[in-house]
Amino acid sequence: MARFNHRTIIALLLLMAFVFTACAPTAPAETAQPADEGPGASGTIVVAMGAAPVSLDPADHRSRESETVIRNMFDGLVTRDTSSGVHMQLAESMDWADEQTLNVKLREGVKFHDGTEMTADDVVFTFERIINENAIEYPEPHTSPRKGLIAPLESIEKTGDYSVTMHFRGPWPPAMQLLVHQQIVPKAYIEKVGTEGFIAKPIGTGPFKFVSAQPGLEEVVLERFADYYGGSPDLTPVGPACVNQVVFRVIPEASTRVSALLAGEADIITNVPQDLIPNLEANENVQVKTAGGTQPKWLELNVHMAPFDDVNVRKAMNYAVDKDLIIEKIFGGRAVALPGPLSPYNNFVNKSLSPYPYDPAMATDLLKQAGWEDTDGDGILDKNGQPFTFTIDTLEDWRPLAEAVADMYRAIGIDANVRFWEYSVIKDQLMAGERQGYLDDWGDSAFDPVGHFEAKWHGFVADTPYGRGNFSTYSNDRVNELIEQGETTGDPAARQAIYDEAQQIVYDEAPAVFLILPEEVEAASASISNWSPASDSRENMHDVCKAE
Repeated sequence: MARFNHRTIIALLLLMAFVFTACAPTAPAETAQPADEGPGASGTIVVAMGAAPVSLDPADHRSRESETVIRNMFDGLVTRDTSSGVHMQLAESMDWADEQTLNVKLREGVKFHDGTEMTADDVVFTFERIINENAIEYPEPHTSPRKGLIAPLESIEKTGDYSVTMHFRGPWPPAMQLLVHQQIVPKAYIEKVGTEGFIAKPIGTGPFKFVSAQPGLEEVVLERFADYYGGSPDLTPVGPACVNQVVFRVIPEASTRVSALLAGEADIITNVPQDLIPNLEANENVQVKTAGGTQPKWLELNVHMAPFDDVNVRKAMNYAVDKDLIIEKIFGGRAVALPGPLSPYNNFVNKSLSPYPYDPAMATDLLKQAGWEDTDGDGILDKNGQPFTFTIDTLEDWRPLAEAVADMYRAIGIDANVRFWEYSVIKDQLMAGERQGYLDDWGDSAFDPVGHFEAKWHGFVADTPYGRGNFSTYSNDRVNELIEQGETTGDPAARQAIYDEAQQIVYDEAPAVFLILPEEVEAASASISNWSPASDSRENMHDVCKAE
């Protein structure tokens, strides 16, 4: 079996990627017609995104693209800054009466886009629509996908025209972080037009109001809401938005998004390809900015499928990957190695854990202990002379990363290859435990293990949030117990101890190759000001201005 130096192959992959992206055609784009400009507003900003929102209903999605558009039309009780800070938004104050009862005082005088005032009735309706079974009635009755983000909320009651009380099943420490992801909708309007009518013309309290959308939400046009109450008083500027119109336009190809920015057809682009960052940074008409990422990448290994049912093999797969080289050559230094099953930026990461080091000798020794050995230079074989073959299933987005990882496995004698899928096609196979290994990410935008850890490392439990993204089929009774304890333990030190133990077990049992956490990288025209990428991928257009 031929061996190749993996550093050389990574360099070739990068060169090929650059050639293809540099030759990509510019996407045709039609600039939306600007609406009448209100006082203090000017211009239109076009934001080019890599994927379309799945819905404009705040209660009916689990998509970052949906959330970034929705949160420009809808505000929540609280919001987040560009990192992990949580700030009051529609809530004027929030106070815990006890460990499971939260009293909320609402801002008065806040208007929906149709001019009606937001009251406690709207807040109660919003959360009942999320937590009650089959409360979303279009296209057929179903339960809100957002329920898992606030699962411990048992009920909510109106205690005054501008106050509500939320009742949780028990202590829920990450409440503030996860309430960021729930936006308030208008009760009377939805009851009048129905969910279908609401989706066709959504109305919120946010800084921009809906104008139009293309089929498939390939383009969504929003207009400045002149009567906006101002947003969180902690986050400046406070008041109506700076620009008159925002257009969210889907341009799937990263190279085409870059071309659109350089041609003036887009003002802000998301998910900038790493290999084009230096060229953009050298362009005086472009600004490139980054934020700490919240989408860790790993290669999940099916612990119930040979050869990954052996922990020594799984550990070997970790030692065989040169994460530092990947970070340098593929991500331009704009990433960090994962120190285990949580992001290093998570508020409860186990600080005693270090990333698995690159040690191919250790990898081959562990494989030998598991019965795999390269005895004749033809690759790693088992005792029956069968080769170690391995397929990495992944998405097209992660082609350079997946191919680099496969190359590193080939460098130690594993017959590794890569296969690309659409997520909607492969998801059911992953949940059924039918795939050998899957490379992808999972969002950690709340900076708390809840919403993240239980999805990936808890055993799957049907009709619960547990294991909903567990594609390794991993389940450890002690880890499951610790995850559930951590969700309801109020004392931060006790929570840290719980999650430290859980992370250590997962690290040692290695149900995945813990890879890297890339930074969020975006670019904008030099005419754009007061703009910064956010760790949770949101584009907060309320703050952004554009020069004449």
